[in-house]
Amino acid sequence: MDEGALRTYSSRFADVMEMRAPVKEVSSYLDAHQGWFRRCAAPMQVAPLGLNGYRLTLGRFGNFGFELEPTIALELLPQQQGIYRIETIAEPNTDAVADGYTVDFQAALELHPQDDYTLVQWDLDLEVVIRLPAFIGVLPESLVQSSGDHLLRQIVRQVSRRLTWKVQEDFHAHAGLSCPPRRRALF
Repeated sequence: MDEGALRTYSSRFADVMEMRAPVKEVSSYLDAHQGWFRRCAAPMQVAPLGLNGYRLTLGRFGNFGFELEPTIALELLPQQQGIYRIETIAEPNTDAVADGYTVDFQAALELHPQDDYTLVQWDLDLEVVIRLPAFIGVLPESLVQSSGDHLLRQIVRQVSRRLTWKVQEDFHAHAGLSCPPRRRALF
């Protein structure tokens, strides 16, 4: 692998969360993301970007002695017929080439009414392009790819489960409802 070679990791994830309230109540909560998003994303650092955007610093991650502290700029788009989309946005005054990575984050949350509660099903298509240091090029290609794929799944599992649980807790606490028990991620 040459100095500055780019490596692409991509995957698709899906999961659900139970909200013990009707769709209208869940929708009202999700629509007001300026109140809950920053609370629920902690301990990640979160800074607002415009009306519907946020800059998140995910924490330090790495493999083979190479670490980075990824940040991502996301926009929480207004719902359309019970579907919420979250997408990466270009962040002002940043240079992805200098940072050494880019992230394409495309998520959809869909509200599914049940008898007396709402299931929120989410899907995430994620692609990360990263400039790996030259020393990693001495490792076998398959090891570099499989390790990166594993790390990407690990990061998404860790962040998504924590965020899902915090959103459920926050929603139910604000609605005065008992929160469903924690469950394991489907991926």
